[in-house]
Amino acid sequence: MFRKNSTIGILGGGQLGKMILDISNRWDLNVFVLDPNKNCPSSKLCSKFFIGDLMDYDTVVEFGKNVDIVTIEIENVNVEALKFLKSQGKKVYPQPRVIEIIQDKSKQKEFYEEKDIPTSSFRICKGIEDLKILISRGEISFPFIWKASKMGYDGYGVNKVHSNKDLEKIIDCHCIIEELISIKKELSVMVGSRKSGEIVNYPVVEMEFNKVSNQVEYIISPAQISNELKMKAEKLACDVTKKFQITGIIAVEMFLTAEDELLVNEVAPRPHNSYHFSIEGSYTSQFEQFLRAILDLPLGSTKILTNSVMVNLVGEKNSNGTVVYKNFDQIIGIEGVNPHIYGKFETKPNRKMGHVTVINQDIDKAKKLAGEIKETIIITKK
Repeated sequence: MFRKNSTIGILGGGQLGKMILDISNRWDLNVFVLDPNKNCPSSKLCSKFFIGDLMDYDTVVEFGKNVDIVTIEIENVNVEALKFLKSQGKKVYPQPRVIEIIQDKSKQKEFYEEKDIPTSSFRICKGIEDLKILISRGEISFPFIWKASKMGYDGYGVNKVHSNKDLEKIIDCHCIIEELISIKKELSVMVGSRKSGEIVNYPVVEMEFNKVSNQVEYIISPAQISNELKMKAEKLACDVTKKFQITGIIAVEMFLTAEDELLVNEVAPRPHNSYHFSIEGSYTSQFEQFLRAILDLPLGSTKILTNSVMVNLVGEKNSNGTVVYKNFDQIIGIEGVNPHIYGKFETKPNRKMGHVTVINQDIDKAKKLAGEIKETIIITKK
């Protein structure tokens, strides 16, 4: 369809890339992928695969020279290389300036403050010693949330700190300290935005986190909140999108406080775990919307087709090694159950290895079945 018009280059070849390629292959798009792992999930599905370090300037520039549009499926990429490619006339979506802000949680928080986006109060610290000084002066008090400014993801680089003893568990790096908020629910809204100016948002969803790993465990679509709060959350997400002036898609994660206040926590300028359910549960999946946005095509309907619950499948404890999936045959025949396996050869404790979306108009039944599936599927090593 568009093969002769433009070649898309994706930085990163993980499961998000794989699910983008499901759509690009259906549309016969020409897509190149760069990833450091030759066996990454996207390696065998793209038009051409390149092995290389996403943080290396020369590698990213050379890759970008081979394509017309450069995009990402992970934020940890060399932004200076993307700025250079943009200066040479390459289309880079999301824009390098957006990626640069989102790569660094301290810059994100400063952006929210500068743009009057509601967020939790915070302090920026250079490292442990800086933090200890602020605590000793009484400028920071326990308990609080500690977040590494860079390279944190899927629950890593985030700690709840209750005492001086907990300080021993955190890494000595540039970080932000956030007040500990009383949270009723965690929500997410995905927004699509294309260069021509069209913006669409998906209905808000609810995220439930594993208390041990701090990873998203379940996604409930739609969120079980009042219509008034739904409208407020979706408006806030669109406001955030407009302030970033992003081309592409952006997931806006929020806290719903005990006082029913909405605070922006973090954003992701790419497909996001909170909208994987959209493959079966929405008229337009987030992966199709992503391609529509960066190709400046009319954006698709974001309406949900039916209620659904997604559950993440992660590696078991002590499961470092070649992956084995157990009891898969026990779920594959259940009505409304849609499994997705990412194609990663190696498993690790809490590593995302797949997800299952359960379609059912009755959210409670979908949630119950998702819980049973999580207990049934065992992801371990050989």
